[in-house]
Parts: sequence; structure tokens; C-alpha cells
Amino acid sequence: MKPQTGSDPQVIVVDHPLVQHKLTLMRKKDSSTNSFRTLLNELAMLMAYEVTRDMPTQEIEIETPLETMTAKVIDGKKLVLVSILRAGTGILDGMLTVVPGARVGHIGLYRDPKTLQAVEYYFKMPKDMQERDVIVVDPMLATGNSAVAAIERVKATKPKSIKFVCLLTCPEGIATLRKAHPDVKIYTAAIDRQLNDHGYILPGLGDAGDRIFGTQ
Repeated sequence: MKPQTGSDPQVIVVDHPLVQHKLTLMRKKDSSTNSFRTLLNELAMLMAYEVTRDMPTQEIEIETPLETMTAKVIDGKKLVLVSILRAGTGILDGMLTVVPGARVGHIGLYRDPKTLQAVEYYFKMPKDMQERDVIVVDPMLATGNSAVAAIERVKATKPKSIKFVCLLTCPEGIATLRKAHPDVKIYTAAIDRQLNDHGYILPGLGDAGDRIFGTQ
């Protein structure tokens, strides 16, 4: 099953039944921390297949038990997965299972509770970013402020390309990110109804970071 792009080809909803099933289980308020974490890891692995669908490959010569042949491989070392701390770690782990050769970058951001703006406290990227494709990961694209700030910092390193991956988003978050970075594709498992007054997605699944780390 191919993901839906809808009216905006830059916004891709990964609507595979397994993705939607696991997301539904994650939304339930009585899901335990362990269950939530496990489901997130599995869902991230499934989404990784769609997000990396267009990764370039090269042919190498190998020996099968029967003969020599040329076969395709990807160069995972040229891919950088960038986690927006702290909640991005949950998606990062699942994607690294699928692409273990990827490099990893981290951006530490927190949302000011009064202004809802992103405040940076950490930034660390691999070397030679100009040669690399980047996938920025964060479970929620809510106000969009953290994603915009993170991508702005990543763009300063001049990578070949940038994609953004989240579990959930909403029209407000999409609009904010698309306005600031119209060249960045957004991959998500669902587009929910709206934000509430505190900047949380409705119906959503609560605070992803708190549910991953059991800090509710």
C-alpha cells in the first residue's frame, strides 16, 4: 500500500494498516510506558520503509552460494537521522534498527510554556553534512515551532536534502512548517483535528516524551 499524499505532495500520510493499528494502541490512555515505547519502536521501523523508499542505491559484485552477481545496496553511512530531544529518541531507535549504518545528530529543544516557542540547549551533528541526506524525527508536529527551529539549524550545515518524520500532526503544525520550509517533505501517520489552547494535538495521544519515559 502506498502512502497518501492528498492535495499537498510535500505532506505524506503513511496509512499502512499496521501503522494505523499500532498508532491506535498508542493513543489509548491506559497503554503502559513499556507498551507505548515498544509500539513506537515498531511503528518507527514501519515508517522508515516509506521514508527511505527513494534512497539511492548502487550495484556491487557479490558471491552467492551458486555464482557471482551484481546486486543493489544503499549507503546508510550517508544518511543522518536527527533526533529532536528528548522525545525524538523513540523514533530514532526504531529507524536505526532498519538503517543501522546511519549517522545520528541531536538537537535539544524545549518548548517555553508561556510563548510555546522553541528554546535550544544542545546541538551536535556528524561531520561532512554537505554529502548527506537528513531525516529529522520528532513524535509530534504540534505548533511546528520546534520543527521549524530544528530544520533551520540543520539547514545551516548545508545537507543534500531534509525530510521530517512524525507520528502525529495537525493542520496548524503543517501550515507553520510548510510556510518556513516549503522544500521539506513531511511524513506522518495521521493528521489530527486541531491544537488546544496549550499547544497539544487533539485528539492526539498526550505528551509523547512523558509517555515514552514514564514522567507523567
